[in-house]
Amino acid sequence: MNILLQPGFLQGFGTFPLKGGALRDAIHTAVQAGYRTFDTAQGYESEADTGAALAETGIARDRFCIITKVRPENFSESRFLPSVESSLRALRIDRIDVLLLHWPPAGGDITPSLNLLQKAYEAGLASHIGVSNYTAAMMRQARAVVDVPLVTNQVEFHPLLDQSRLLEAARETGIPLSSYCSLARGEVFKYPLFGEIGGTHGKSAAQVVLRWILQKGLSMNTMSTRPDNIRANLEIMDFTLSADEMARIDALNRTNYRIVDRDRVPCAPVWD
Repeated sequence: MNILLQPGFLQGFGTFPLKGGALRDAIHTAVQAGYRTFDTAQGYESEADTGAALAETGIARDRFCIITKVRPENFSESRFLPSVESSLRALRIDRIDVLLLHWPPAGGDITPSLNLLQKAYEAGLASHIGVSNYTAAMMRQARAVVDVPLVTNQVEFHPLLDQSRLLEAARETGIPLSSYCSLARGEVFKYPLFGEIGGTHGKSAAQVVLRWILQKGLSMNTMSTRPDNIRANLEIMDFTLSADEMARIDALNRTNYRIVDRDRVPCAPVWD
């Protein structure tokens, strides 16, 4: 079974953009709330703080799922495996649970970096591998290149963005999607629909959005520094959105509001 779709690991805690004491405090709160998946990246420069905070909890290593991502600057034969080994040292672990390629390579040819990712897996540096910010076409190519299952394509996913092409590619390739920017950095709260639906279930607007994502078949990462929000983001398993409620939320996709665009992130691909 896909590790990120197991009940205990389905909802992860994202670390970006936190660092230092703020990150460690948030991780301690998240662990107490019940999170067991933690998402970081070489590019976030938060691996060491994440590793220290998780070590401080005293909870056994095998109870956690740790995700990190290789930055594109390390997509070369000479740098890839050493960078993963550096991540392991920073995280204070001997194997990464889920290792992702953070972005497609700037040159456009995704095959070399995928081969290096598989090499890290074969070397025992990662238990599972996947990608992030891949287009539908890249997902199909990746499935043909890599000989082991890719457990996720981590992408921007929220009700204000039409990701139907990626969902179709996920069904076709067997590579599940995982959500970041799940609340569209607060943009979803401009739409009364979520509060209205939440009122019928005794849930907040944010919880409705996160439940919608789960019912779309995704795992997710959420981040907050507020203890109440950290706990509330986990409390979405005790209600179900109806088909009509899902359809009403789906209708907001046409706004096509994207947070991670090429103006803000030059290494982003040409999106579907």
